[in-house]
Amino acid sequence: MLATALRQPELFAIEPQRIRPFLKWAGGKFRVLDRLLPLLPKGSRLVEPFAGSAAVSLNAGFPAAIVADFNADLVNLYQSIQSDTNRFVLEAGALFGRHNNRSSFDTLRAEFNESADPFRRSVIFVYLNRHGFNGLCRYNAKGRFNVPFGRYDNPGFPMTEIHAFAEAAKRIEFVHGDFVSTMSEAKEGDVIYCDPPYVPLSVTSNFTSYAPGAFGFAEQKALAQKARDCAARGMPVVISNHDTPDSRALYQGAEIHSFPVRRFISSKASTRGNAQELLAIFR
Repeated sequence: MLATALRQPELFAIEPQRIRPFLKWAGGKFRVLDRLLPLLPKGSRLVEPFAGSAAVSLNAGFPAAIVADFNADLVNLYQSIQSDTNRFVLEAGALFGRHNNRSSFDTLRAEFNESADPFRRSVIFVYLNRHGFNGLCRYNAKGRFNVPFGRYDNPGFPMTEIHAFAEAAKRIEFVHGDFVSTMSEAKEGDVIYCDPPYVPLSVTSNFTSYAPGAFGFAEQKALAQKARDCAARGMPVVISNHDTPDSRALYQGAEIHSFPVRRFISSKASTRGNAQELLAIFR
């Protein structure tokens, strides 16, 4: 009996401690980290041209990271938390609870679109993210945030997650820029991970307006070519995308790993099935 009891813990795998992103983000990678992280090549620095919720950079364990995004509001948010975490938590937390209604949401969204104060915009950004429909980040043609109210009962303020982010982000540099300029800054020893707006699964599912401007098929082709160029210079590149004939053609010659992922962006729960995703690895 004693010998059996001593061997029993070997039956249980120890789950890694993950840092959960504080943002709700369409296509966020937190749920697929167990598939993604083991496939990232080893390196001294992670370069991420598409920041998103920062799930990968927070959990990949690289000694340093440079994380960029074309969405200036997203980068400003991360930089604001880095610059003064306590002030950010105090001001952002004050918007939750008593401001949970359509009128308050519309007022704060209008203030966000008109404000020129970077810190105030970052504070409101978190409120809009947690109270807006499906956690979307979307802008109209004029660059104004236009996600509607989400009608949630009581969105909680992610204070614990923000503090965990601030601690982990001490080794991350957040910059505003596109994928071309960011990947061009990569150097020997770097590993590049790209999570671009996905190739659409159908003609009706193309969602590219997470930042002012669009990310169409021309940009997808340019990204794939940039990945080949970086790999040829010694920097491995990993790209996430939908697993479609179009994406397979884009990443011809790369090492492909495919797996199903639960979809959460659809407005109807009945249509939130699994979608096949891939990781393309250029070495």
